[in-house]
Amino acid sequence: MKRLFLIFLLVPLIEIYLLIKIGNMAGAGTTIFFVVFTAVLGAFLVRTQGFSTLARVQMQLARGQIPALEIVEGLCLFIAGVLLLTPGFFTDTIGFILLTPPLRRFIIHSMINRGLFRAFAGAPIQPEYDSNDHGGPQNRQGNKSNRGKVIDVDYRKID
Repeated sequence: MKRLFLIFLLVPLIEIYLLIKIGNMAGAGTTIFFVVFTAVLGAFLVRTQGFSTLARVQMQLARGQIPALEIVEGLCLFIAGVLLLTPGFFTDTIGFILLTPPLRRFIIHSMINRGLFRAFAGAPIQPEYDSNDHGGPQNRQGNKSNRGKVIDVDYRKID
């Protein structure tokens, strides 16, 4: 709770400081132009990358895989969009960092390694099936698991 309070206190102070400093150096008109320009550019990039991420989610689902990484990337893109639409240079910098795919993936993998996304960290992304045995999915170490067993049934409606 303390960290959240500090974030809500420090970020606006940093933004105001940077806007004043850059406004004094470059002028008010140039500063306003760059704030609006980064918002428009950021919205365009978030939209483009969002559609790309959505396409990857659909491909993973079509293959029967869980799109865990893509879901977290979508969350990062949402946060980037909010930060880029917020006027200021500090939030724009963080937003553009989240829009850079290698940096975004590095941040996501660091968060997973720290345990911030526990649901994704310990679970295999896709169950692997043994082609010789139809007894069910195996985890990545090759151990049998009874979870996820498919039971094929037919039904008929009797009137």
